[in-house]
Amino acid sequence: MTTATPRREREARARATYQDVLDAPPHRVAEVVDGVLYTNPRPAMPHALASSALEIDLGAAFQFGRGGPGGWWIVVEPELHLGDDILVPDLAGWRRTRMPSYPETAYTTLAPDWVCEILSPSTRRLDLEAKRPVYAREGVRHLWLVDPAERTLEAFELTAGEWSRIAIAADDEPVRIAPFEAVSFSLDDLWP
Repeated sequence: MTTATPRREREARARATYQDVLDAPPHRVAEVVDGVLYTNPRPAMPHALASSALEIDLGAAFQFGRGGPGGWWIVVEPELHLGDDILVPDLAGWRRTRMPSYPETAYTTLAPDWVCEILSPSTRRLDLEAKRPVYAREGVRHLWLVDPAERTLEAFELTAGEWSRIAIAADDEPVRIAPFEAVSFSLDDLWP
C-alpha cells in the first residue's frame, strides 16, 4: 500500500496508470489518485455491512422505485475514470436523466451525482484527503461519509466548488437527506 508522500517525491516517480490497476492483486482494491497507485484490502465486515444495508435501502426506493421515486442507478464499488484519476467509491449513484442507459464497460467516465465512502482505518485518509477533492473537481453534487466505528453519517453538498456539510446523523436516527430526502430509513440499518 502506498502512503502519502511529498509531491516532489511523487513527481520524481513514474505516474501510475490504468495498467497498474489491472496488474494489482485481485484481492485488493486498486485506485490511482494524483498519479499514485493505492491498493487496499477488501473491506472489513462492519464496513461491508454498512455498504450493503445502504445499497438495499437506497436501491429499493431509488433504483427500483419500490416505496420511492426511482430514477437512479445505485452501484456498489463502481470504477470511475475521472481525468487521470481512477477511483472506486463504496457506493455511487447517477440520476437516470444524466445516465439514461447503463454502461456495458468495466468503468465509466461520467462522474456520479452522489458518492458514499464508508470510512475504515485503512482507507480513511485516502477517502478524506485524496478522493474528496477529485469528487469536487468533477462536480459530484452530493457526498456521504459513513463511519461504522462512530456510527455516523455526514452528508455534504457541493456549493461553488466547496463541500458544505448539510446533515449529520448518528446511531439509530431516521435519515432523510439530500439527494435521497424523498424516503426515510433508519441509520441503525447500517450497524450490527
